[in-house]
Amino acid sequence: MNHTHIRASIRSSTSLAALALTACGPQALAQTAPIPPAPTQPAATQPAPTQPAAPQPADPQTDAVPAAAPDATPVAGPEGEADIVVTGFRASLDSALNAKRRETAAIDSIVAEDIGKFPDSNLAESMQRIPGVALARGDGGEGKNISVRGLGAGFTRVRINGMEGTAQTGASDIYGAQNSGRSFDFNVFPTEIFNALAVRKTPSADVEEGSLGATVDLTAPKPLGQSKDFVISATVKGLWNEVSKDVNPRGSLLIAKKFGDGRWGILGSLAYQERNIREVGYSAVDILSANTNGGFCSPIGVTPSVPAVGSKGATATQCYPGNPRTGSIAAYNAVQAARRPDLPNTPGSGAFFPRIPRYLNSEQKQQRIGGTATLQFQPDEKTDISVDLLYSRFHVVRNDNYIEAISFGRSGSNNGMPNTSIKDITLSPLGSVQSASYDGVDIRSEGLRDNFVSTFKQANINFKHDFSDALTVTTLFGMNKSRLQTKQRFQYFMDAIDKPFTFAYNGNTTPDLGFGFDVANPANFNYAPGLADGTVLGGFSFQGAPRYNQTTGLTGETNLDWKVADFFTVKTGAQYRRANFTTLGTGYFTSDITTKSLPAGVTLASLSMQIEGVNDLWGHSAPASWASLDPTKMISTLGLDTARTCGISCGTGLSRVLEEEKSGYLMGTFDLEDRLPVGIRGDFGVRYVHTDQASSAIIPSPLATSPTGVTGQFNSANRSYDNWLPSGNLVIEPVKSLLLRFSASKVIARPELASLTPSVTINPVTRSGSLQNPNLKPISAKTFDAAAEWYFAPGSLLSVAYFHKNVDTFVQNVPQTVAFNTLGLPEALLAGSNTAATELFVISQPANTPGGKLNGVEVNAQIPFTFLSSPFLRNFGVLANYTHVTSNITYITATANGAVTATTQADLLGLSKNTASGTAYYEDKKFSLRGTVNYRDPFLRGVPASPGSDLQVNDKTMYVDASASYALTDNIKLLVEGTNLTDEQNRIYTDSKRQDTLFQTRIGRTFTIGANLQF
Repeated sequence: MNHTHIRASIRSSTSLAALALTACGPQALAQTAPIPPAPTQPAATQPAPTQPAAPQPADPQTDAVPAAAPDATPVAGPEGEADIVVTGFRASLDSALNAKRRETAAIDSIVAEDIGKFPDSNLAESMQRIPGVALARGDGGEGKNISVRGLGAGFTRVRINGMEGTAQTGASDIYGAQNSGRSFDFNVFPTEIFNALAVRKTPSADVEEGSLGATVDLTAPKPLGQSKDFVISATVKGLWNEVSKDVNPRGSLLIAKKFGDGRWGILGSLAYQERNIREVGYSAVDILSANTNGGFCSPIGVTPSVPAVGSKGATATQCYPGNPRTGSIAAYNAVQAARRPDLPNTPGSGAFFPRIPRYLNSEQKQQRIGGTATLQFQPDEKTDISVDLLYSRFHVVRNDNYIEAISFGRSGSNNGMPNTSIKDITLSPLGSVQSASYDGVDIRSEGLRDNFVSTFKQANINFKHDFSDALTVTTLFGMNKSRLQTKQRFQYFMDAIDKPFTFAYNGNTTPDLGFGFDVANPANFNYAPGLADGTVLGGFSFQGAPRYNQTTGLTGETNLDWKVADFFTVKTGAQYRRANFTTLGTGYFTSDITTKSLPAGVTLASLSMQIEGVNDLWGHSAPASWASLDPTKMISTLGLDTARTCGISCGTGLSRVLEEEKSGYLMGTFDLEDRLPVGIRGDFGVRYVHTDQASSAIIPSPLATSPTGVTGQFNSANRSYDNWLPSGNLVIEPVKSLLLRFSASKVIARPELASLTPSVTINPVTRSGSLQNPNLKPISAKTFDAAAEWYFAPGSLLSVAYFHKNVDTFVQNVPQTVAFNTLGLPEALLAGSNTAATELFVISQPANTPGGKLNGVEVNAQIPFTFLSSPFLRNFGVLANYTHVTSNITYITATANGAVTATTQADLLGLSKNTASGTAYYEDKKFSLRGTVNYRDPFLRGVPASPGSDLQVNDKTMYVDASASYALTDNIKLLVEGTNLTDEQNRIYTDSKRQDTLFQTRIGRTFTIGANLQF
């Protein structure tokens, strides 16, 4: 069955929208709440349907909003005829709208449009249609996490079947590598195992604390919520992407069965997907001023000489033996004369260059599998017991390959920039290099293999019983485990020393790079131990893998509803939550991972492979192919698969945060609709929470050269704190179908779990590091919301909302530039890096800083064209929303000796001032078509970005997607989808004024064809 056609025989079957939806929290299956009929249309047109039947209300104890896939939502037909039934996408919109209308808090939801069919292929991408929700994409362009009303993933809590959970995946460094324990990566899960999601934007006392942005509820289907005693739904799809050129499978299966006259049932679902993703583009790694790494090699006749005559064999005519000084005095002086715009009267170069300009080719092999199993029992109308199991596994093997100019990221200790001659240059008025030619540049073919697995497991028991018409008790007990295991993170490279190199933007946002020799010939590269003077000739690194991050959660709660009067209910409850976050890292004995010469008879040709096709897929003068080491051959041939790992003896080990929350709440809900001339309902209450936190970590000791290495130093910290969190929501209906909403509350969001460990991380290659802070305070804010919603016709809405958040304190990574030997850390941590202990490192540490204010406006419209007289045009509809957010946050940009020396005002990280989404759709009884446009303004990724650059910014994006389906029969439906139809590219740039491109890639269009079968 498909859209608006089914008659009375179907209407008699109970719809999913009316029955399912008990999965969020400990709620039982309830009867569908009746919705008053909407006014009929004037006689001049066909009568409009009444308001569709809604999914059952959210359980008042958990406040999860379970809106499930509508199997058939009934609407009144013309007099004398059987009622019409609305299914598919339009019915899912109606169900979600009805759920929103009933709630006292500000809640938006998305409902599966059919059994086992979520509206989008990615959970995070689905949420873009919700006002105020902006999507953050990760590697390969996949939707990864969200920000809500300008507040990023760290401020958003996610509950799965009513229980708080976290989910982490790996990522390339430009996308933040991986989240830090409390954020939620939605791409861990296949969408098919859920049938609804809801985004709660305003709190109430019975909803556990922890969110400044929103609480997102993900709901899996229940067996007694199905419309038939026995249900089978299967979907099979094939995906093709124009960049990867591969066809990949995706499929799902759901089976549900009721027994004992519908008193108990069992449901199982399974989803599987394989995907090969290819991403091509340009990366700069960072943008640095020319003097960061010691400046360029000075031309003949320029004094003082760089490098100094006599340093490592430098002479008056040579930067290095065999590397002549070929630089132009004019070009050299242009770089030296440049001044940073913010420091125009100070010495030093204000000319800015990419740290490692490079072409990139990234290929991912993904395997995603997920499933649910639910046993539900209703011995009588007053009792509901269910056991829910959920599992998901996301396995990624990502191979990144680069051809790059490495000298600009090297200091004199590695014969980098000071050994590079600059022959010609063009600078922008703000000092950014626009074009240049060089001699003496080291060229590197680099690769990185990242192999990681994200798993999520959850089991929870829900119980609900009505002791009387006035007293209801619900309980929930559950456990979950989220684990990100990095099996391998292997970096490998071969170098070509002292080559010519060119760089030119040529009017584009990314440059053309010229390498001056045949980069496809592996014989032109070196792989050997580095020279004593710091010259690097190739090598590898295991980068601290294998390792894992794991968060184990435990939740137990009991809630009580007491209906004191027909208009007033008292709610109270208690909850215990525990999160145990652990990180276990490993190192390698240095004797096992030292770069050695190739074995006899082994050549780079026998160890290499070709990276091909980037020139066609990306352009910008990228080479048709370049040689790269093959990581599989390299590990096997060099015997690296037998390298011995170690933990504490290598200065690594276990870090842990154990966080326990004991909370209770008291609140009242009221509905005075029958007692006053206008409808008034709402809730008010207070939540108290006590938090205990214990953290520990291993402080690194010198790296071990043998299994008898030195153990690290154990560090620990303990603290506790209390919070009282009042909240209230009020809904006024001055006239029928017009709702005015008001909400005020005090909220907190705890810092990321990894930030609370007393640990230290040092990267000697990039000369950077981080110190964590177990004494961070929660981020707190006072919030106020107001909204007007007009439900002017069945399934229709026009609304506007205002929101204000006064953030009292914020957590920021505060940077400080210090010499490594002043940190009190062992110099052995620099072993093998050719970085001296006297060199400056940029060290950051999270700290509580002054917050700021955030204000925003949301506008939302949902309009089905059922008011039109044409039977064809009545099948159309539109969704549209727009959000404007402003913020003013104080960031600390520099410190010295522990004192703040510089601050700046900027937007909140991850906040886009303007976001918008629009969907147009058409549905009839056989055919469904819709197209969606999602736009997001630029948003900040880092403050400050790097020395000399104030901000790191993700540029604006606009993605266009479309999907269609056709019902061959009542049981078989054909599906077609297309994503990123305009071939949008993602760009990240550095500095708000210069806007130097840091990263830009192409992922291409993806097309999907499939079929859904239901019985």
